Amino acid sequence: MNEKIQEIAERVRALRDIKGLSVETVAKHIGVDVKTYQEWEGGSADFPVGVLYELAGLFSVDLTELITGQAPRLHTYSVTRSGKGPEVKRRSPYQYWSLAYNFQHRKAEPFLVRIEKESEQRPLELNSHPGQEFDYVLQGRMLISVGGHEVELSEGDSIYFDASEPHGMKALGGSPVSFLAIIL
Repeated sequence: MNEKIQEIAERVRALRDIKGLSVETVAKHIGVDVKTYQEWEGGSADFPVGVLYELAGLFSVDLTELITGQAPRLHTYSVTRSGKGPEVKRRSPYQYWSLAYNFQHRKAEPFLVRIEKESEQRPLELNSHPGQEFDYVLQGRMLISVGGHEVELSEGDSIYFDASEPHGMKALGGSPVSFLAIIL
């Protein structure tokens, strides 16, 4: 399994132990079954970004600490130059880049997300996480499914939704899609 996934799983497990919480308690808190949570914490499956965001709140740490193992240092402002945001290795076919990784006590998690054109040929992979999400399409077209409702979005279109609803995206039109995702 991917080394980054293992590192994140180890950090989550250590923080859960430090807080004195059981696997069952954490799974219930984030709204997943125990088996799924055990797969994530064991490193055999990858945590969705939204779940990591929720766990960061539960453990009173920054999402950056869960993902990178390092605490953010900035508190007045943080600039992320084009192409310089750290890539957050998540799951195929999505690529995420954190856009505010070094800012302390963020109220939201902004990401640049790219979905490769090959995703159009695959079935939608749905996930859910606590909170809300805002997606704004920067380039290309995508299909998004939220709670069983499918919507096509093009450049300049946006969607705001309850992220606890099963949702997934894929590129359309034989080209990749890039969008800004903000998890609240």
